[in-house]
Amino acid sequence: MSACPDRQMMLEALLDGELDAIHAAETEAHMAGCEACRTAFTGLGALRARLRGPGVRETAPERLVARLSVSAPKTVANDDERPARRGGRMRTAGFWGGTAAACAALALLVSPMLRGGGLEDELVADHVRSLQASHLIDVATSDQHVVKPWFDGKLDFAPPVIDLAPQGFPIVGGRLDYVDHRAVAAVVYRRGRHLINLFVWPGHDPSAGRRSVDGYTLLDWSQGGMRYWAVSDVNPADLEQFETLHRSRAPR
Repeated sequence: MSACPDRQMMLEALLDGELDAIHAAETEAHMAGCEACRTAFTGLGALRARLRGPGVRETAPERLVARLSVSAPKTVANDDERPARRGGRMRTAGFWGGTAAACAALALLVSPMLRGGGLEDELVADHVRSLQASHLIDVATSDQHVVKPWFDGKLDFAPPVIDLAPQGFPIVGGRLDYVDHRAVAAVVYRRGRHLINLFVWPGHDPSAGRRSVDGYTLLDWSQGGMRYWAVSDVNPADLEQFETLHRSRAPR
């Protein structure tokens, strides 16, 4: 079964982890309602697994591996020294681009510790990491009746999953996350091109309110025995509207 013509390249990019969070979420949401694309995506995964299986790839001789190991550092150095003559500029850019991405990911992991490990820092790091590490959602669907039961058996509580699509905040999906030394639910919503991570776990905090960390807005509130933290780079007024709407529909 063939995928939708306008989705084939997106499916291949999703499989290779090359999509940003927004396009990955959109593609996964499309697959949730399109059997043809789901089948095509499964076929792509199976094909990749076969190509990576035994007997398909040739193993390089040990002598060649040894020669490459010795010569590789010298080649990189030469490319850095003579980018104009050998076309090394593009190779150098790719190298430093990958290095910068790795450093950014490391910074996300380390920054909460450097800044004291506060809960707000940890939540922002989790939000940003979910956008960059292809782990935005574990279950891709806009249906609250699919997301809510998906959490059953995976957590020791039942997180409320509220449908706010008519108000302009459609659900993208849900995932498991780890915050403040415990497993929590993360329900992901979308507002235009922006994503909202709503972290949920049992508890109550009377000091709820609005905070800002590194350009991200955080809103936390407690209701019905649950503690909620919404994190996003969306307009703060939109995030406050999201909180108001969620409060009006969540169990009390």
